[in-house]
Formats: sequence, structure tokens, C-alpha cells
Amino acid sequence: MSGFDAGWLDLREPADHRSRNEELARMLGRHFGRRGQVCVLDLGCGTGSNLRATAPLLGAEQHWTLVDHDQTLLDAAVVRLSAWASAAERRDGQLRLIKGGKQITVRLRRADLARDLEGVFEVRPNLVTASALFDLASADFIAAAAAEVVRSRAVFYTVLTYNGMQRWTPKHEADAAMASAFRSHQVSDKGFGEAAGPIAPALLVAAFDAAGYAVSEGDSAWRLEAGDEALIAGLVPGFVAAVRETSLVPEARVADWLKVHRTGALVGHTDTLAFAP
Repeated sequence: MSGFDAGWLDLREPADHRSRNEELARMLGRHFGRRGQVCVLDLGCGTGSNLRATAPLLGAEQHWTLVDHDQTLLDAAVVRLSAWASAAERRDGQLRLIKGGKQITVRLRRADLARDLEGVFEVRPNLVTASALFDLASADFIAAAAAEVVRSRAVFYTVLTYNGMQRWTPKHEADAAMASAFRSHQVSDKGFGEAAGPIAPALLVAAFDAAGYAVSEGDSAWRLEAGDEALIAGLVPGFVAAVRETSLVPEARVADWLKVHRTGALVGHTDTLAFAP
């Protein structure tokens, strides 16, 4: 899978956390909040942002396995999580954290999910989670991941899956063409084969529904406005680079679109929560 810069992940983390669907988070908390112990598998963990947002919803004793292909991000996760926790200790190859009355043991594993998905499920998780992952993955990978979750009879909770919605403020006449080109780029290979892109949420629902899981979805769109200037400014170059790679929008039109100073953006995401029958 293509790598991500830790600085970009830091920049987006506040928006990611506040955009998560509150109703699905409450449902997860009701299921796990009073459970004494939970084993969690976090796919494509980056710098550990998903743990930082999800751990408060879970019980007092948590055992997390964080999986990423990028060792630089795994190293950054140790730093970020240690700073986030009230207390942190490296022992026996694991990171032991205390935060908000929770005891959290973290094992970091470098693995290529596209090639060793079955191997990472050896931990037999109670909860499988991910953030901003499945729109980058292929339909085959989504089906395989769902099959592993079902085999483990685990709860599945993924957040911030891109669903194709994209709006900018102020508007520009090229917005529709730019957004269409961006969606075309989203289905290119990100390391898992042809990516599902905006249809990923629907594929997740179909896979778990077919397995008899009770599936819920919730809106988790980024709604960026005043106060989000740095993230908006960070979004624009990546958006434009993706559009240019497709060659679907004439360069003169792209250049004209870039002349507009963006003060707001909406980026559509979907959260998905599935419970075993």
C-alpha cells in the first residue's frame, strides 16, 4: 500500500476525531464499555490515531495490535501514543499505556496487508477496526478482510471511508469536473489492486450483511470551515495532483481552479459498524 506522511496524518487527526459518527461510537461503547478485556486489531494504523479515538469507548483492559506496512509510521505511533498517554512504558517488545483509567497494551506489527492478511488475524481479535483504509483497497481485499472478521466472529468498526462526496467553498465552475476526475483517480491501484474508492462503504455493507452481521452506517464527513485553514490548504495540493494524474481536466482549467482561495470544504466519509449474529 502507498505510504502516508506522518505530518499529514497529524494535520488531519483533529478533523478525523470530531467527524466520527457519534451514534455508531455510542453503539460500540455500549457493547464494549463494560467488558473487562478486549483484543483489538487495527488495520493500517498509521500513527495510532484510531486507537486514540477508539480506546475511550472500550473497557478497562485493552490489548491492541497495530498493523502497518510503513515502519516510519509505526515508529511515529510509539512517539505519539506515549505522548498521549498519562503513563507509557516499553517492555517485552510492547508499549504499555495508561490513559483515562484504561490499561492499554500495544503490539506493533509491520505487515503488508495485501499479502499477509490472514497472518495478522492470528491474534484472534474481538474487535477489528480501521480508519480511512477501505476506499484505498480493492473489492477483493474488502471481501477477504470481511471473511477474516467473520471467521473470528469479531465486531467490525471502520471509520472515515471516503464515499465520493466533495464540495469546496467558494464554488468554481470547474468543481464538478475536478471532483469527477478525483473520483476516477481514487479507483487506481493504491497497493491492493484496483481500489474500490467511493463504493467501498457499499461493499462493506454487502459483505457483512451476507454473513448475517447486523450492519449500521453513519455519516462522518469532514465539514471544514473557519479554524481549519491549515487542513484545507493541505487538501488542495493533493486533490489537484490526483486530478492532474488523470488528464481528464485541461491544465488551463485546473490552473484557473487553483486561483480561488478555498475557505471551506466538505469531504464525504462513512463509518461502518457490524456485529456478529
